[in-house]
Amino acid sequence: MQPIVSISNVSKTYAGGFQALKSVDLDIQRGEILALLGPNGAGKTTLISIICGIVNASSGTVTVDGHDIVRDYRTTRSLIGLVPQELSLGAFDKVWNSLRFSRGLFGKKPDPAYLEQVLKDLSLWDKRKNMLMSLSGGMKRRMLIAKALAHEPTVLFLDEPTAGVDVELRKDMWALVRRLRASGVTIILTTHYIEEAEAIADRVGVIDRGELLLVDDKEALMHKLGKRQLAVELESPLAALPDSLGAWDLELAGDGERLVYTYDPHKEHTGIHELLQAIREAGLVIKDVHTHKTSLEEIFVNLVNIKS
Repeated sequence: MQPIVSISNVSKTYAGGFQALKSVDLDIQRGEILALLGPNGAGKTTLISIICGIVNASSGTVTVDGHDIVRDYRTTRSLIGLVPQELSLGAFDKVWNSLRFSRGLFGKKPDPAYLEQVLKDLSLWDKRKNMLMSLSGGMKRRMLIAKALAHEPTVLFLDEPTAGVDVELRKDMWALVRRLRASGVTIILTTHYIEEAEAIADRVGVIDRGELLLVDDKEALMHKLGKRQLAVELESPLAALPDSLGAWDLELAGDGERLVYTYDPHKEHTGIHELLQAIREAGLVIKDVHTHKTSLEEIFVNLVNIKS
């Protein structure tokens, strides 16, 4: 199947010499949710801006649904919806009028029923006659999403869509994202809330210093790079590890009350059984045992730190 967005060897160097992107290659599949993770200044917004036609790439090509973003600008732009980071809304326009105007900008025929549903999905229907300036910060964030959806795009970019919003609104937005994906919309989001990317994304890409470090299926990424830790709580604290446990890669934590063993759960032999037996033979009394699975956030931090 042809990818809905195809990015080939895209680089961006600004006039001052700063290289924001370095030879990025990425195919985005139709109907998926792709989360782009990276620290501030990593190049996430620059990449989105190039795809959306806001910033010109220094080199490389991008196609959207088979159309080149430079040669077929009007076509590709009509396929894309963008929710920017900044709350940029006119102050004196009304919600309903602003949404109708956004749809008309793309030459779409009026469809009041569709726009009504968009506002209802975003809990904005009762605000349709309000001035934009009267909306709260969270409502303005919802309005940006509504405007991005007004022309019925097939690809939706969400650039830090939940930055500065409360937990309840964040959950509402992710529920909407899932409904959009179910309707066939391809969604690319950047986020600092890595736990949400872990919960909602099909694939995850990590960008740092303009380089796309990896893109992989979320579950495959956590399978390949994830580790587990076995924490053994002791009845009595230790000042140091017994010599008999020196062969094991153990960390003494919690003021000597906990032994931490890091292992690969995908290996045929983890060594846990032998470790527990060795602990007992060392005369230590085990109080409790529990495991911890590496989170997507820990994988992300490790990747960025290794690159640094």
